[in-house]
Amino acid sequence: MNDVIQKIRDEKDAHRAKLQEWLRIPSVSTDSRHNADTRRAAEFILAELQESGFEARLNDTPGHPVVTAEWLGAPDARTLLVYGHYDVQPPDPVALWRHGPFEPVIEGENIVARGATDDKGQALALIRGIGAFLRVRGRLPVNVKFLIEGEEEIGSPNLEPFIRGTRDALAADAVLIADCSQFAPGIPAITVGLKGLVYLEVTVTGPNRDLHSGSFGGAVENPGHALCRLLSSLKDDDGRVTIPGFYDDVIPLTDEERAAFRALPFDEERYRADLGVARLHGEPGFTTLERVWARPTLDVNGLVCGWTGEGAKTVLPARATGKFSMRLVAAQDPAKIQALVTEHLNRLCPPTVSLEVKPLHGAEPVLVPADSPYLKAAARAVARGFGKEPVFMREGGSIPVVATFKKVLGADSILLGLGLNDDNAHSPNEKFSLESFQRGIETVAYLLEEVAAL
Repeated sequence: MNDVIQKIRDEKDAHRAKLQEWLRIPSVSTDSRHNADTRRAAEFILAELQESGFEARLNDTPGHPVVTAEWLGAPDARTLLVYGHYDVQPPDPVALWRHGPFEPVIEGENIVARGATDDKGQALALIRGIGAFLRVRGRLPVNVKFLIEGEEEIGSPNLEPFIRGTRDALAADAVLIADCSQFAPGIPAITVGLKGLVYLEVTVTGPNRDLHSGSFGGAVENPGHALCRLLSSLKDDDGRVTIPGFYDDVIPLTDEERAAFRALPFDEERYRADLGVARLHGEPGFTTLERVWARPTLDVNGLVCGWTGEGAKTVLPARATGKFSMRLVAAQDPAKIQALVTEHLNRLCPPTVSLEVKPLHGAEPVLVPADSPYLKAAARAVARGFGKEPVFMREGGSIPVVATFKKVLGADSILLGLGLNDDNAHSPNEKFSLESFQRGIETVAYLLEEVAAL
């Protein structure tokens, strides 16, 4: 591997320049004003794959395009499908950025821009590593396919139909994804569990127009008050979800799993201090890692009601809207949970207002089999690329397509973590370690060799 690794190291500046160029494209998938930019980001990675020697194409969908590519010159070898996404979260609030969110700046050993770690930096590490291998050797030790989409940040609404429609073309023995984090700086990790997701928008409607709070207050139910009561009914003061049946399918952690979590070098006080909170809060009877990784949760994500501009406006609002999400663990069914919470809210909604519950986003929980040979190959590759054995961890976030790959293609996913928990994904001043970027490029090159040896 010396020739491949040396090539990767010689191209260090080129790797960074490519990442900066891609990060300058504001591919915000949720904002239709950026549709042309989002397509431009897809075209950028299409060209990158073609330049690296892959047969690549841009596939239109009812939403944003999907980029696919492949190199199939090893007919008797295994096949890896590499997944990533080129769309990014909105940069708001823009005023909190140290510079323009789409003006990537290198600050010390980090590159700062929207999409740096989620997921352009991590996805490009995979592409550059495999591309370098192909350029040096002229062939790969395994077959490789790519699927790079542009709707992950909005729930990938068009991806599952695309995967089902191209099932044979995407067939693979395993899927490689880099859209996770290391356990901590200097502690590389492979993620073996992801939470599922149910994301709902709840709208409470009262009078047919906003009212003067003095003239009508006390005579008409305030939708804001009603919404707050409904949302507060979802959890108790200790953080336990109170929706009947919510925990019925949760598989309890084993003693061995809890011991493995405790063995990790997690500093709870440092975690608390970094977040700037007076104390941590959550479901009683579980450690912080257990709550974040292996217990279901519920959190309000947004509230809109009445006057939110500067100064005072004494209004009794006609409607109030709240958005909240539930992160689910293995064996919990998102459809069942959605039905349970909808029934709960409708049962408690007062007759003085009307209620609408609208689903916005969802994903199934995932646990990767611990005895997977691909997981073991990935661990060996990470040890070679990062110079240290990885730990195995779970993640409180969701990657909806992982369950789709298992369901449709029958393939488990290798979830590499190249980012860090303090990378500010989805927040202002998102960053990505350039050292981790370089090590990720080398790791994926080693991974090709490790998978070929299985």
